[in-house]
Parts: sequence; structure tokens; C-alpha cells
Amino acid sequence: MDRTRDQVRAILEKQKPNIVFFDLASWVPDLGLEIGFKTVYYKVMSPTTSAIKVTRCDLDKPFTAANFMEPPPGFPSSKVLFKEHEARRAVFAFNIHRDNVIKFLGRSDTGMRRCDLLAVKTVKELEGKYCDYLSTLYGKPVICTGPVLPEPKAQPLEAKFNNWLENFRPGSVIFCALGSEWVLEKDQFQELLLGFEETKLPFLVALKPPKGTCTIEEGFPEGFQERVQNRGMVCGGWVPQDLILGHKSVGCFVNHCGYGSMWEALMSDCQLVFVPNILDQSLNTRLMAEELEVAVEVERDENAGFSKESICKAVKSVMDDDSQVGWLVRENHMKFKEVLNKPGFFTNYVDTFIEHLQGLLLVE
Repeated sequence: MDRTRDQVRAILEKQKPNIVFFDLASWVPDLGLEIGFKTVYYKVMSPTTSAIKVTRCDLDKPFTAANFMEPPPGFPSSKVLFKEHEARRAVFAFNIHRDNVIKFLGRSDTGMRRCDLLAVKTVKELEGKYCDYLSTLYGKPVICTGPVLPEPKAQPLEAKFNNWLENFRPGSVIFCALGSEWVLEKDQFQELLLGFEETKLPFLVALKPPKGTCTIEEGFPEGFQERVQNRGMVCGGWVPQDLILGHKSVGCFVNHCGYGSMWEALMSDCQLVFVPNILDQSLNTRLMAEELEVAVEVERDENAGFSKESICKAVKSVMDDDSQVGWLVRENHMKFKEVLNKPGFFTNYVDTFIEHLQGLLLVE
């Protein structure tokens, strides 16, 4: 990226923009001072995770679990934190890749300190206090743009999915998708499927083949296909997640809580169960499950493993009609969805953001 600096400068000198958006190219504010444009650091990840990751690490010392398990001074939550097994994993990874981690965190911090304005892809109703925390930390405005979600697709759901889902009553199907990057260990892949089987509910699962296998079928537990028969569909490729979530038969969304999927989950009518994998997803999950109480997180052991029992327990806790947890998360979820679905809600965020950009140009 740094090797493009001269080329970027040449383009900007020719184009003479008023405002430039950037993220990891932390030298863009320097070009802004040289050429004469304003800069906006635009974060497409949660401001909650940004606040934790950027502020908790002393870059001159080895990373410790405390860097991840204790809230920074003034941090507005005691719930949105890493668990012990996540902290251990983070310390191991961060210290192995220390030089790269320091560069990454340094770039983020430098960019946020030197930009003219910080913009984040969220809404105040969800993460307002974390935006305020970042604003205090960096001494500049932090403006929400809204999640900037794509328009709903007009095309119908593919027939093979639609026809299968039509076999089940409304709100009864579990839909599981854990993102495009996560490849499960074979034992965890099997525990996940066995957990869904144990719920006695129909389920549609979209996962990559587990490690050590070439096809999704190679990872199936013994006798799994024969036992679940038409009650379970497991796909090894891409599926239209938004269209599946919109089908009337789908009632539970089991997901990794990546930031994009988190918003899709919030906008759906489904009960939410989260199985986070990497660091950002863990904090997104704490926000949703612990603080906002719109979801349930799957329990894990001290080595970060989940069991078929913990998968089944989490799903049943939100899907059973007599579950108090299920009623609580459904009520809270629907309250947030009602706010997010108000006419003009997201458009107002974009309009307000544009007004801030216009105001930025008036500042010498």
C-alpha cells in the first residue's frame, strides 16, 4: 500500500478533491495537508471492537490476556469484552505476528488521530455510546453513516431452497451460515450438525467442507444422512443468505456474527444464535447477546470448543415456546427492528452525514 503513495499523490493533485475517504492508508492526511483536501477515516467495522483493540495494547510490551479481558479506562461497558479462551488465543496470535499487529494497530491509531473526521458504519441507537467514547479518545467528531445496507434483491429464492423450505411450518426452520472464511475442524463440524439434529427441528446449513475433507458429505457424522433424511439440508457452497432469511419458514438464524451478517440478522424476523470465531465477531456477539439481549451465544469450553449439547441448548432456548430467554430476546430484537424499519431511518443518517461533510469544507 505504501508503495502507491506517490501514484496516489499524483492522482489527487490532478483531481483536486474536496474530501478523501481512507482507512489503513494512514499517510492520506499528510497528503491532505500538502494538497489541500479534508480527510475522513471511514470504519466499516464496529466502533465497539475498534475501541477495544486500539486502546488496550501497549505496543512496547508483549501482549497479555489482560489487554483483552479488562475494559480500557472510561470504556462504556463491562459486558462487551473477550472471554478467557478468546484472550489466550488473541495473545498467542498477536505475539507470533507481533510486527504485523503493531503495524496494523499503529496505522489505525495514526489514521484516526490525524483525520479531520471519523465516520463509522452504524447507528447511535445501537452503538452510540461507543461512538462517543471514540470521539472523546481522539478529540474529534465521530459521525454515524448508518449500516448502508444494499437494497433487497428483487429476484425470487432459488427453487431448490424454496421448495424444500415450503415443506415446513412458518418460523420452524434453523438456518446456519458461518461466513465465507471459517473452515471448521471436522469434530466441530460434526458437533454442530449433531446439535441441530438433537433439536428435532428442520435445519438448513451452509458451510465449507471441514478441514481434511474435499466434500461436505465426507464430514458428516456416521449415519447422519439416514437419520435426518428430508429434515436437514446441508450445502457446501454459497447460498443467498438474505433471501433465505426472508422465507417465512425460517425462524432461527445461527451465525458467526460478522459485522455485515450482524446487521442482516437484526433486520430479519429470526431468533438469533451466535457462534463467533475471530476477535471482532466475539465482541459483536457480546454486544448483541450480553448488552442488547437480542440474541443467545453458544456456550464453549475452556479450549473454545462447542458441543452438540451446547448447540442444541442455545437453539432450544430461543425456539421453545415456553422459554423465558426466547421471549426476552424476541421482544428486544423486535424493538430494535421496529426502530431500524421506520420510514426514512437509514436515509436520515446518510443525509445527516452529508451535512457534516459539507460543514467540514467550511473549516479552515
